[in-house]
Amino acid sequence: MPIVVTLALLAAAAVVVAVSPLDLTHDKATHRPYPGAAVGAGASSRASTPRATMVPAGRPGRLPPTRPTSLPGEGTRGDGAGVFDDGSPAVANLDPGLLSALRMAATAARDDGVEFQVNSGWRSAAYQRQLLREAIARYGSKHEAERWVATPETSAHVSGDAVDLGPSSAASWLSRHGAAYGLCQIYRNEPWHYELRQGAALNGCPAMYADPTQDPRMHR
Repeated sequence: MPIVVTLALLAAAAVVVAVSPLDLTHDKATHRPYPGAAVGAGASSRASTPRATMVPAGRPGRLPPTRPTSLPGEGTRGDGAGVFDDGSPAVANLDPGLLSALRMAATAARDDGVEFQVNSGWRSAAYQRQLLREAIARYGSKHEAERWVATPETSAHVSGDAVDLGPSSAASWLSRHGAAYGLCQIYRNEPWHYELRQGAALNGCPAMYADPTQDPRMHR
């Protein structure tokens, strides 16, 4: 009898081991890492989510001809529109790639408590000409004025490829995160002026010009 009992106990133990494996690494029902389990050398307990997954293509080498506008108007300064305001000519007439990048960035910035305001986006050639006249009167010479205001023929605002953003918190946010969306500050003297630059997400933004007079596009 003792031998039979012993054999029976051993058989029962084998059955328990066979049908009750304990997996300390994964939750079989969900295939998720079990609490406290390591998922790889140096792995973090939380995966980081990139702010941007796609950067629209930009056109850094040249300014295109003035493109047809989708919304009539002059794109006058002080619109104060948000980047989602399709009723503002300054916003609606921006290059689609630039506008898409701005909207992606604005959505991420809002999560950080920062709102984007378009102080100046697309401008008509007539309005750009007016701004240049005002700048010449203010600064006393065309050369000095062109450090701040381009001609209608060379302005990235007239082609819909530039945007001036406010408030200062928006420009500050973009200075830290803008490259991830292809959005780059172009001129050192204009921290509010942003354009789309292809490859910025991978390689960073190109070196800034001191002011527009150093930009080769302004001398064509």
